[in-house]
Amino acid sequence: MSPTERKSRKSPELVVRVMNFARLQEKLGVRFHDESVLRQAFTHSSYVNEQRGKRIQDNERLEFLGDAVLELTVSQFLYKTFPKMSEGEMTKLRAAIVCEPSLVKFAELLQFGDLVLLGKGEELTGGRQRPALLADVFEAFVGALYLDQGLDAVFAFMEKYVYPRVDKGEFAQVTDFKSQLQEFVQQDNLGDIQYRIVEEKGPAHNREFVSEVLLNSRSLGVGTGRSKKEAEQQAAARALIKLGAK
Repeated sequence: MSPTERKSRKSPELVVRVMNFARLQEKLGVRFHDESVLRQAFTHSSYVNEQRGKRIQDNERLEFLGDAVLELTVSQFLYKTFPKMSEGEMTKLRAAIVCEPSLVKFAELLQFGDLVLLGKGEELTGGRQRPALLADVFEAFVGALYLDQGLDAVFAFMEKYVYPRVDKGEFAQVTDFKSQLQEFVQQDNLGDIQYRIVEEKGPAHNREFVSEVLLNSRSLGVGTGRSKKEAEQQAAARALIKLGAK
């Protein structure tokens, strides 16, 4: 076999990797113009350290960029979605959305951990499930998407995988949506707010409550939670989004 033929042949590992990234793009509905930047987003420094002599970049610079892009896109979403929310409340909610535990949840939802290129040592010590690593990969992916296709593509991605979780009130525990809704209604003299528990689900030791918030007997939103208070907060968050959109 000639050197040229040997170069043209791809290792089974590389073929699988290419197929995995192709499937990821298909699942996300995104097609990267430069797939090398996508692969870089999933390349951990431990992998690069074991590939001596090869020109491979890890994802740390993309992580830095993605962190800033996440801050911007989440800030714009909150600014437009909650017109009555104060700067302090927006700052608190944004911090909850872009903190490490939340980014880990997003990465796990998309199964990003399965695609990370790790060094053997990192793999053996469970690096693929390490929270900090998963959060970094999510940030790096956002940075790669921004570099490849710009902010519009990032907003489209966030609208599909991140913003709906805010809409559902998953971060309601970090801010008092009930007080904000009451203030919103009183300022504009919209009427009377009421909450009611419409359903209780699950066994006694693992109860889930469903709460509905009403304005002048008209339903504005429904929320769920492990306590009545949490369910009401989620319902209030959805009501604020509905009123803000109007």
